[in-house]
Amino acid sequence: MNKITCICLGVRNMEKSIQFYRDKLGFLTEEKNDNPTVVFFNTPGTKFELFPLELLAQDISKDAPPEICSGFGGFTLAYNVKQKEDVEKVIEVARSAGAKIVKEPQDVFWGGYHAYFADMDGYYWEVVWGPDFKFDENGMLIF
Repeated sequence: MNKITCICLGVRNMEKSIQFYRDKLGFLTEEKNDNPTVVFFNTPGTKFELFPLELLAQDISKDAPPEICSGFGGFTLAYNVKQKEDVEKVIEVARSAGAKIVKEPQDVFWGGYHAYFADMDGYYWEVVWGPDFKFDENGMLIF
């Protein structure tokens, strides 16, 4: 069991989340509807899914759904870039899309360069470049 095939984010407002990810950040999907029950985005190596938060909790357990709360849950998503200056470019795209920039681009102790933004549901994304990052032909990070 050494793979992740799908990452699902429970969202509070499907229409706003689709506008953010599909229409403003450019995530690719065949979905044209602005308020579907579920949406899958085509990303290299892993599908990225949005599903209504309340329905996701019910899907996990109808009798004892997990508590929905706000705040940091110890989970981040990462967008690795090929060039250092791309960190700033991606952060500006996220900013103009309505993301909250929680950490402006800056050098990292290990020699990289990164920043963080949060979407409207409070999911944190790290945008990061590393001097030793290499990518395969599909854009997947190679360590």
